[in-house]
Amino acid sequence: MDSDLLCNHLTCRRPLIDKAVVVRNPQLSSLLLDCANELFNSARLCPACETSLGEPDDVVVCSLHPTNDYKTSVLSGLSPSIVLEICSRYCLLAISFWQYQIHQENSFQRAVVRNLNDKNSQLQKQLESVIREGEFCFLLG
Repeated sequence: MDSDLLCNHLTCRRPLIDKAVVVRNPQLSSLLLDCANELFNSARLCPACETSLGEPDDVVVCSLHPTNDYKTSVLSGLSPSIVLEICSRYCLLAISFWQYQIHQENSFQRAVVRNLNDKNSQLQKQLESVIREGEFCFLLG
């Protein structure tokens, strides 16, 4: 998988470019804004496990390419101990996020391969049937 994030909505799977909706309960899913609007239109449920997303920070819109000025402004004024706490706590969270994204992509690709193998088996059976019919017609002809 490239370093590009893909929408975790299984019917979409398009790359996330500028902004994404990040669902933080219990796993970390990322969605296109349109997909999030579609999924959360009727209820705020996690698209991965259908857990209720009741907390305000369970679903957030984030920029995938924040400017250096934004990053500086977020950390400005915080004590070094808080900055280090943020780095240590959220570094593990960020790694977990990417692990989940890679797991989702691998699961999706395995499903695609399984589907293609099933279709291949069906086509192989159809081909064998056509060959048998052709041989039978050849023998009769």
